[in-house]
Amino acid sequence: MKISRIILFLFFISASAISVKAQSEDEAVKLCVNNYLNGVLKGDASLLNQAFHPTAMLRTVSGAGAIQDIPVAKFVASMPAGGIQSKGGSTKLISYAYVGVSALATVELQFGDFKYIDLLSMLKFGNEWKIVSRVFSRADLDAQVKGMGGSTASVAAAPAKPAPKKSTANVKPKADDGW
Repeated sequence: MKISRIILFLFFISASAISVKAQSEDEAVKLCVNNYLNGVLKGDASLLNQAFHPTAMLRTVSGAGAIQDIPVAKFVASMPAGGIQSKGGSTKLISYAYVGVSALATVELQFGDFKYIDLLSMLKFGNEWKIVSRVFSRADLDAQVKGMGGSTASVAAAPAKPAPKKSTANVKPKADDGW
């Protein structure tokens, strides 16, 4: 009886530890995203540098249809004093997901007559999450993010191929190739 109580106690302790780890991981991902959102909102270079990995790239498509890469250092340096809130802007976390050492977040940066939708890719370095890529698009205020985030829907499978016809010939096997 004493052993079963000890086992039960250890089970509850380990379950609590798993829950705390998951909760702290969740909070760590959101901290990274919130450092970015608050950095943009307030024009705070320190928060932006906490959010981004130093080698992060910002990407979009230029008006000419070419990929435009912006190093994070240039982005942080060009942040307007007072951030986007000084221009009537706001920020919003739309969604996020993570597994292992990778995470994704979708955020919105709204200005007076348009908004940016950012797709943030993050990686975990030690115990910290860092944005390694920001892919962004300028959109109208009424534009909505579309897709099936978090869905378990599957992609349609290719049609099944008919079974190959069996040969009646006495075929000798080739040398064993490991398959």
